[in-house]
Amino acid sequence: MKNKLTKIILLLMILLSATSCSVVEGIFKAGMGVGIFFVVIILAVVAFIVSKLIGKK
Repeated sequence: MKNKLTKIILLLMILLSATSCSVVEGIFKAGMGVGIFFVVIILAVVAFIVSKLIGKK
């Protein structure tokens, strides 16, 4: 009986940790998407500023 309970508890812990890992993975994927978006925006602003500076000459 004790061995069976130990197996059930171990299985439950594995299932719970796998679920939380997928949640963390989703958060990091969303963070990476937002980071890429901000980098693209910053590059576009820098390109705009450079084009305005070069266009004045």
